[in-house]
Amino acid sequence: MTTPPVSPAPWRRLPADLATAMRPRLDGTVRAVAAAVTAAHPVIASLGDTKVERDLHGPVRVAFERFLDLVGTGEPALPPAVRDVFVALGAAEAREDRGPEALLASLRTAARMMLRLAAEALAARRPVGTDELIDLSDAVTAYVDELVAAGTDGFARQLREQAGEGDRRRRHLAELLLRGSSPPSVVAAAAAAAGWPGLGEVVPVLLPAGQARDARFRYAGDGVVVERGDQAILLLRAGPRATRPQLAEMLPGRGAVVGPATGWAQVPEAVRLAELTAGLVGPDPGPVFADDHLATLGLRGEPGALAALAARRLAPLDVLRPAQRTQLLATLHSWLRHWGSRSEVAAELFVHPQTVSYRLGRLRKLLGTDLDDPAARFELLLVLARSPAHPGASRRDGDHVPE
Repeated sequence: MTTPPVSPAPWRRLPADLATAMRPRLDGTVRAVAAAVTAAHPVIASLGDTKVERDLHGPVRVAFERFLDLVGTGEPALPPAVRDVFVALGAAEAREDRGPEALLASLRTAARMMLRLAAEALAARRPVGTDELIDLSDAVTAYVDELVAAGTDGFARQLREQAGEGDRRRRHLAELLLRGSSPPSVVAAAAAAAGWPGLGEVVPVLLPAGQARDARFRYAGDGVVVERGDQAILLLRAGPRATRPQLAEMLPGRGAVVGPATGWAQVPEAVRLAELTAGLVGPDPGPVFADDHLATLGLRGEPGALAALAARRLAPLDVLRPAQRTQLLATLHSWLRHWGSRSEVAAELFVHPQTVSYRLGRLRKLLGTDLDDPAARFELLLVLARSPAHPGASRRDGDHVPE
């Protein structure tokens, strides 16, 4: 027997009485297929009755009705209206953040049930030949392939749309951060829309423009990237991936310059400090950290560098009440200038030497080994000497002996 050629419309060979046999069974067939799919796939079973009725029963009915209309014809499998149902089904899976596996598995289950129920309906009317079963299998397989193609097309379209919308939202957030002067509520809303759960500190990283695509991929969930001429600016939200050890490990040889961590409103200044650092060190495979060069920039008269240095060096004192902080800063400044001479500090501040000792003890608890590190002491002295917010070392704060 000669095997017939594969037809682009294998339903053309189906017997005309197949549709007649199946139409009275349509409601029961839809329920049976929906039940089989639900039982076979826990993800679908977890959706709830209302959602299953809408997202499963409806498409199953549309698919069966269209298949019966195709019997004995050479028409394309899916006219636009029917195809759109399954495109929408695939898109819904993507929107629900599920992979296409459940949809494809459901369609495979539906195909098996469809073949079985169609054969049973035909056999209930008359004997069914082997050739008819083969033709029925070919037709069902080809038809369900078209349904799968429509569903995966919808899934892919939705992913592309979501990716494009995500890119737009990240660009919007980056623009607001680089502007630095937008209302907090606007920036917070943009951060939430871009997938940032909160808006704390931000770490700017300068990269060559050619690194922009890789940075977007590498830091998709934690950073936003803006391209400016031959430069890319990566803005990382504070977290494990934005720490200095992690950046040093992830960015070697990429020409990266990492700016100081800062609040979102100070991002423009942090980016500027990174740019000044890049100019200071010249070409460097990096990563270069602006934090290592803030003192040099501060000595050159950059107030932003002094502010960043002060924020970093004096942060441990932020837990104090304002009056306590003022006293300890004055004591620290005097102690640094007098090379640790307790008597000279006491004389300058008009306090008892025991008060100086008490305050230095508190400073050591707060600042730790910074008081023994020459580089840290220099930076502290620079901050305290040049910061306009510094209370002044010559202030007479009165004699006080702690109990």
